[in-house]
Amino acid sequence: MGIDGLRSVTISIVTATYNCATELQNLSESLRSQSDRNFEWVVADGNSADGTLELLRSIDDIQVVITSQADFGIYDALNRAIRLASGTYYLVAGADDRFAKDAIANFRSAIERHRTDLVVANVEYGKHLFKIKRLPSWLVGEKAFIANHSLATAFRKDLHVRFGLYSKRFPIAADSFFVLQACKGGATRRESDFVAGSIGCAGVSYRDWAGASTELFRVQLLMGCALIPQVVLLLLRILKGASGSVRFLHSAILRKGAK
Repeated sequence: MGIDGLRSVTISIVTATYNCATELQNLSESLRSQSDRNFEWVVADGNSADGTLELLRSIDDIQVVITSQADFGIYDALNRAIRLASGTYYLVAGADDRFAKDAIANFRSAIERHRTDLVVANVEYGKHLFKIKRLPSWLVGEKAFIANHSLATAFRKDLHVRFGLYSKRFPIAADSFFVLQACKGGATRRESDFVAGSIGCAGVSYRDWAGASTELFRVQLLMGCALIPQVVLLLLRILKGASGSVRFLHSAILRKGAK
């Protein structure tokens, strides 16, 4: 049955992995615990050697599609997973993310009711709840359209026919570029108020705040944003990231001194 058939929507979960067997355990358990198990999990691995592949191959109660080969980073792997995915829609899940029990059921319900290009939910990050920011995209980038790329957004797969795969030009911010291209290029969205799950903190955009800041700056310029405001925002992001790094280092020193 096609997309217009009742209860016909197929959903793929796509994940990029590399030596993350420990982190992957929570994600796999959250998928195996879904109330709606009518989905496939497509994992694009970068030739892991830590037990990641063995963990994935041991799962026999949900449909898992595995591809493992050397790649050029997260988005190269995600592009490979998307090509393999059979779903009409897909969701991205990081190896250290975790879906809420009814996440797939909620996404499917919203997709079947509204049939938009994107279905946008909320997501937890630690003690914070990420929602769409009611601010202009020149200020907050893709967060003006989605709460988060990972876990919180279902994408119609054929958006990549219209707007291309994740760009190799942005090793960290390719998701921002794709979402902004799609949403500013006419993709339809539906906002839903459910919480899709919780995202981990091991992603490269959280670790490499300087790289993420400079890539978002380049993305915004490509999207036509004015130069001077983006330079100011870049400087503010760098100052914020540097301040956070100093606080983290100070806390680590204090913890070490207390031992």
